[in-house]
Amino acid sequence: MTTDVRWAPAGVAVPLAEIPAAGAAGLAGACAGLQAAGARLVAMAPLAGVPEGGGLEALVVVANDAANRVGMVRAVFRPGVPYPAVTAVLPEAQAFERELWEDHGTTPAEHPWLKPLRRHAELEPGAPGHPFFRVEGAGIHEVAVGPVHAGIIEPGHFRLQCRGEEVLSLEIQLGYQHRGAERALLAAAPARRLAIAESVAGDGAVGHALAHCLAVEALAGVEAPLPAQILRGVALELERIAAHVGDLGALAGDVGYQPGAAWLGRLRGEVLNLLLELSGSRYGRGLIVPGGVRFGLDGAARGALLARLGPVERDLRAAADVLFDAPSVLSRFEGTGVVARGDADALGLVGPAARASGLSRDARRDHPHGIYRFAIIPVSSGDEGDVMARAMVRWLEVQRSLVFVREQLAEVRAGPLTAPVPAARPGTAVAALVEGWRGEIAHLAATGPDGALTAYRVVDPSFHNWAGLALALRGNQVSDFPLCNKSFNLSYAGHDR
Repeated sequence: MTTDVRWAPAGVAVPLAEIPAAGAAGLAGACAGLQAAGARLVAMAPLAGVPEGGGLEALVVVANDAANRVGMVRAVFRPGVPYPAVTAVLPEAQAFERELWEDHGTTPAEHPWLKPLRRHAELEPGAPGHPFFRVEGAGIHEVAVGPVHAGIIEPGHFRLQCRGEEVLSLEIQLGYQHRGAERALLAAAPARRLAIAESVAGDGAVGHALAHCLAVEALAGVEAPLPAQILRGVALELERIAAHVGDLGALAGDVGYQPGAAWLGRLRGEVLNLLLELSGSRYGRGLIVPGGVRFGLDGAARGALLARLGPVERDLRAAADVLFDAPSVLSRFEGTGVVARGDADALGLVGPAARASGLSRDARRDHPHGIYRFAIIPVSSGDEGDVMARAMVRWLEVQRSLVFVREQLAEVRAGPLTAPVPAARPGTAVAALVEGWRGEIAHLAATGPDGALTAYRVVDPSFHNWAGLALALRGNQVSDFPLCNKSFNLSYAGHDR
């Protein structure tokens, strides 16, 4: 069954009729075979309509990074008919199968963690409480954190099972930020959909806007002009730099190293101001549109951005040198929150969290689009899988993204900024992949016989990575929780959508 997959480059629309269908009974074996051949799971997303005989039809998307291809297969789940859980052989499927079970009533038999993903059953009258995992024994106690937190952050509940100060298990309950973004995307007018996509995760607005536009353009069979591709890449890397610099500052604050927190916090603001100059928004909203970009840069504007970039880069290097040379910082970062390579692979981690554990995954290299087909950014990775590795990967990415931005700003030339986007082709599906600052962002879309959008699914990198945080905290101290949490810095809203 491993050959019954429709392969294509990411961001290329394929006819739905060419995507093979498989019964849910053989899905676990097929996915295991695909994994053995080098593929990993990207998404399991419901399609519109009801298959003959009833039930649910879902689009299963895998990626073979070495071959620079994504594969699609349609899986049919029958009502009330259990099927062998994919999670039993591929742990990375756990959240996808829980989502389908929760939203559509599928029955993954022998799923090891089949419990609500977003919906809080205990809110219903007379319903039992959430079935949290519990450790029993002498000296065991629970620590509950959230969903309301002390800072101005998103809501999420963390339940720690501890022996003294040692954390034996962490369970994460999310769902407080579920807004029905995908339903809103399908119901909205095409002109409104971009604003919804930008709001999936506010600090990843550029990445999600780009993934959405790539999907729309693929369905229509068009490509943005080269000047627009360059500016899209510049905006995406500025978003990455700002987020990584902010995370490094927050990590410094979590270990009480205030000079690093203050300096890096200021520099994050400087990079956000560069995004403001480019797009009119400190978070990059409004720049990327289907077919290209809304704004361009003349020679004077490019020169001004390059001039401002120099002092930012200089101060960043000085701040990083001090941060990574401080014994108090190194003693807390090194050996804390380790995720081994094998565990990261099994859980399907993406982005800096995966690369810090030795997995060389980066959609800019593996599934390039736009300017990334011509300008290669070296992949930054580590081996230790701890807080230090995740911090160092961020710093390496900042440096390499700065080089990219400087080079591309020098290359921006006059020319069209948008291309006309015709109506989407009927009966097609696409998986658009973008390497956001947290990792791989996937936007899946499909059209019906009339070309109207009938299915849309967003997979934020946080959807893959929350399980990694739960694993990272095992064997660490309760006081390490904020540090481990920030070293992943995952999106609650991106997971919940």
